[in-house]
Amino acid sequence: MSSLSLRLPESLHQKLRELAKRDDISINQFIATAVAEKAAALLTVDYLEARGQRANTKLVDRVLSRVPDVRPIAGDELPLLEPQPKRKKRGHRRG
Repeated sequence: MSSLSLRLPESLHQKLRELAKRDDISINQFIATAVAEKAAALLTVDYLEARGQRANTKLVDRVLSRVPDVRPIAGDELPLLEPQPKRKKRGHRRG
């Protein structure tokens, strides 16, 4: 086990105290759990990106070609995306 000195704004420290107490755990355990959850999320993204790079696109296309071309069940529709305005490219200005 290693230790870590952490500086927090008093308001955040107070919230941590309240949340840890509500969960009946120590602040240390609360922070360790929060860090573990964040690390797991980031590592999952890394794994999925790496796995996606290894995907066999021909196999994916073949599997997707088997999906019937029917309207989705009510509530399963994809949201309609509004077209995004084109952004102007900006150059760096020298002053």
